[in-house]
Amino acid sequence: MDPAQIRALMADQLTLSRRLRARISELEEERHAPVAVVGMGLRLPSGRPDGDLDSPSAYWDFLNSEGTALSGLPEERPGLRAVYDPTPGRPGRSYVDRAGFLSDIAGFDAEFFGISTREARLLDPQQRLLLETSWEALERAGIAVRRSDRLNVGVYLGMMASEYTERMEDRADTTRIDPYYTTGGGLCFGAGRIAFVMGFSGPVVSMDTACSSSLSALHLAVRGLRAGECRYALACGSNLLLSANLMVSLCQTRALSPEGRSKSFLASADGYGRGEGVGAITLMRLDDALRERRPVLAVIRGTAVNHDGAASALTAPNGSAQQEVIRAALDDARIGPGELGWVEAHGTGTVLGDPIEIGALTGVLGEAVRARGVPLGLGSVKSRLGHLEAASGIAAVIKTVLMLHHGEIPAARDASDGELNPHIPWQDLPLRVPSRGAPWPAELPRRVAGVNSFGMSGTNVHVVIEAHDHRAAEGPAVPPVGGAELLTVSARDERALAVLAERLRDRLRHTPEAELPSLCHTLRSGRVAFARRLAVVGTSAAGLAEALERAERAVPEPAGAGEAVRSVAVRVADDAEGLARALAALTAAFPQLADGGERAAEDPTALLCRLLARLGLRAGPATGSAAPGALASVHWGAEGDVSYPLLVSDTAEAPARFLQALAALFTAGADLRFDALCGPSARLLGDLPTYPFQHRRYWVDEPLTGVRGGASEGGPAASRDGLPEPHDRAAVHTYLQTLLTDVLQTPDPSDAGTSFLDAGGDSFTATVFITQVEENYRVSLSPADLPLDLPLDELCGRLADDIAASADATAAAGPVQAVGA
Repeated sequence: MDPAQIRALMADQLTLSRRLRARISELEEERHAPVAVVGMGLRLPSGRPDGDLDSPSAYWDFLNSEGTALSGLPEERPGLRAVYDPTPGRPGRSYVDRAGFLSDIAGFDAEFFGISTREARLLDPQQRLLLETSWEALERAGIAVRRSDRLNVGVYLGMMASEYTERMEDRADTTRIDPYYTTGGGLCFGAGRIAFVMGFSGPVVSMDTACSSSLSALHLAVRGLRAGECRYALACGSNLLLSANLMVSLCQTRALSPEGRSKSFLASADGYGRGEGVGAITLMRLDDALRERRPVLAVIRGTAVNHDGAASALTAPNGSAQQEVIRAALDDARIGPGELGWVEAHGTGTVLGDPIEIGALTGVLGEAVRARGVPLGLGSVKSRLGHLEAASGIAAVIKTVLMLHHGEIPAARDASDGELNPHIPWQDLPLRVPSRGAPWPAELPRRVAGVNSFGMSGTNVHVVIEAHDHRAAEGPAVPPVGGAELLTVSARDERALAVLAERLRDRLRHTPEAELPSLCHTLRSGRVAFARRLAVVGTSAAGLAEALERAERAVPEPAGAGEAVRSVAVRVADDAEGLARALAALTAAFPQLADGGERAAEDPTALLCRLLARLGLRAGPATGSAAPGALASVHWGAEGDVSYPLLVSDTAEAPARFLQALAALFTAGADLRFDALCGPSARLLGDLPTYPFQHRRYWVDEPLTGVRGGASEGGPAASRDGLPEPHDRAAVHTYLQTLLTDVLQTPDPSDAGTSFLDAGGDSFTATVFITQVEENYRVSLSPADLPLDLPLDELCGRLADDIAASADATAAAGPVQAVGA
């Protein structure tokens, strides 16, 4: 081999080596990729009569106020009330009469999520609350959930108990067991229902690691995003106190505080206080979140999970294992122990647990914190909310995200709490439990916090979170161009639309003009379009608020299933120069809509059709004149009788008139995708009003001890008296409609044109319905003859015809002789 060949070979090897090093570095970065928190939804107790904490801003206000979220045993929890006895140690009794209770767990918007009354009543309220909080977390992230889109969202849920179905259980009487007993209460269905209702395609996992369940779920969500298993992830936690059994068991072990409060790190600590809550956070990789201009609230830098292993007892904490998991999370985050400014501790307020946790934190962080000279802040939201058990981790994470986002540390105790735990040598430790709120320490160059969560079964989790530096990550702000904006609002019904429009009007009155493009972009692209719609065009926040108020006075009727605009025709005037100027003004106003600009010598009609196609409309050219005064117009309707100007000769007015045409199409039911209208300064906002769910009460009361029910709820009558004759088709049809209403347990008969599925039915209720019909009539139709997407009127009609035909066939065959006669 000559020297030239050797040099070439060495050069090739050097190039290959560089590529391999670059790939290894790339894989290492993937393994530690930061994950953004882009949206949050929650239902947490407040302890106040004005309702639960239902938004991040409400939670932040609570954290900066005084008092706890504890309250007495609710009237609708008779089981908990029945076992209460203030004397500790009595068998079968609970000495606790206070906890962090949610005030409304029976309310739910079943129609919004397409769930029948029957199923909604039998659903564990945790599943209902998870649906609502997940929806809100996604809306606050600017993610429009269209079921047909099959978004690549992973759902990771921590939930340790589902006690609601106990009220249907009675070994001596199983008539209360319903088809929804399994799906209404099984832990796996909490996450599965979210993905099913919203049409997600990513991983779906429900897990139970006791009190660390929701942080374990968060850990897996981060891993799933880093591995590319999903583009978005929901990390959720849920806990409700619906059964006396666990309360009694915990009291028998003296794990609970008689006062019902977790006194984290206090001298008066005497056990933990229980609480309820549901939380959901939307996650995505930070680089994807920045690319999509989503609201980054904080950044998860690292997570770790491990187990106590051979501890002194199954439920006893292990300080060495806690140190290991904290170190592992810091390594995953590639952050030093001296960089943490706050630890949101597990802090249950138990004599055994608190000193062990403090020892573990000191063992990992103490030396570095002493060296920097700035004490490490420490606290636990359990002292305010109660210990939310499986949901405690997600409540702690949301609190920590809010602290990092605002750059403030709320008080972790108040003057009435008394002294700190004397069994912890506070004077020798670089840790502080603040008694008043304060800014994040200015001496620390980064805002970084850790969150601890330890499960009774031994599973430990630690998460490292950092504040997001918007200026460094996003660069200098792009000033808004100004001009007309299209604002869209929609809801499933008139009442929800009115509530949402009112909240948006109030938000507009407090919106800086520079933020207006972002607000309108979020409402257009970050929300799903429902049947009841409003759309207005304006150039200022105040003008849009006034226009919205006027539009509310004449809300258009929603387009029916066959009336929504699916395609349009475009007509243009014979004015090539005018069209060219107007199109130039339009594409200058909406550069993303132009998709790279006009094509050479492209026909104006073809260009307009292409622009409309980018907005999701099927558009085609049509002969005939454009609308009066327009250079181009869009037409729809059976005969093209509805028209709006698309382009006008006044180039200054061209963008606004184009938006007005889109507003008309939107209110006419067109399925528009508005992303291409996004201007260079617009980003998705996370603090806009979310959907106002319209609650109705769905609840199964706890049965009284020793009481047996009669016939199963919604079951057939014992007698055939009053049943119409099989040949009386109209009477049978009416009977079937009434029976169907009873099976679905809807308060009013459903619209005859609505399909069985849209009315809230599914395969379970279909089986119940057909079974009850067959108990009174002969039916020969197969399931294939009765698809669930049939309109209710047609479904009942087919059955009525079959019942009459089956009766004729039975009569023609003559009496059937008994076997063995």
